[in-house]
Amino acid sequence: MATKAPPRIFSPTRRVALRRRMLRLQQHPDAPRYLIDDMVEDVLERLSFLRFEPKTALVVGDYSGALALALRAQGVEVTEVDPAIGFVEEQPWPFDGFDLIASLGTLDTVNDLPGAFVHARKALAPGGLLIASFLGSGSLPVMREVMLAADGERPAPRLHPSVDVRAGAQLLQRTLYADPVADHRHLDVGFRGLERLVGDLRAQGLANVLADPGPQLGKAALARAHDAFAAAGEGGRTVERFEIMTLSGWKR
Repeated sequence: MATKAPPRIFSPTRRVALRRRMLRLQQHPDAPRYLIDDMVEDVLERLSFLRFEPKTALVVGDYSGALALALRAQGVEVTEVDPAIGFVEEQPWPFDGFDLIASLGTLDTVNDLPGAFVHARKALAPGGLLIASFLGSGSLPVMREVMLAADGERPAPRLHPSVDVRAGAQLLQRTLYADPVADHRHLDVGFRGLERLVGDLRAQGLANVLADPGPQLGKAALARAHDAFAAAGEGGRTVERFEIMTLSGWKR
C-alpha cells in the first residue's frame, strides 16, 4: 500500500533561499538575534535542569553558533548543520548516534513534520534526547491582522500555518518519543514601524516560504498595512508576539 505524500505547504527552494539570505543578513553587527538567543538559553537551561550531560550533540539551525560554543566548553563533541547548507530534515539523516539533538527554528517550515521527527529519533543514540524549538500557534497576531487589513476583501496567503501545543504533544507520541514534553512561552517585542518588523523577520529566517506565497502588495495595500500596524500600537510603538514552542523527548 502506497504511503500518502504530505501536503506541499512550503516550498523547499524558497526555504533554502530564505535561510541563505538570513545567514548573509546575520553578518551585520546589528542583526537581530533575540529569538535564537532565547532558544539557545532555553536548551542550556533544560540540560542543566535535567542534569543531562551529553557526550555528542547535533545542533540544527543555530545560526548564532552560541549553543555549539557553550556545549563545546562543556566537553561535548558538536556537529552543526543548517538547511541553508544542504541539510534536509525530511529525508533520512546521514548520521546517527547522538546523545543530544537540538533543532532551533527550522521545523516550522517542513512539509513532512512527522517524518522529520522520525528521522531525528533515528539519529539519536539509545537514551538520547531531542529538543526542538520553533515558532508555534499564536505567533505574529499583529502581522496577521495587518495583512488581512492590507488585502481587504481578497485575502491572500501571507503567513505560515503553525502547530499548537496539543498537536505538538501528539506528534511526539506518534513518532514514538519517550517521556514527551510540549510547552510554549512567548516573547513580546516592540517595533517603531512595519518596516522594522519585516526586516527582523527576514534577518531571522521568518519570511514567507509558502508554496503559494500570494501576490505582492501594491502601493494602496502597503499603505493600508502601515496604517493598520500603527493603529495596533500606542505611543509610536507596536508590540508583536512570538510564541516559541519546544518539544522534547527521549529515545529508549
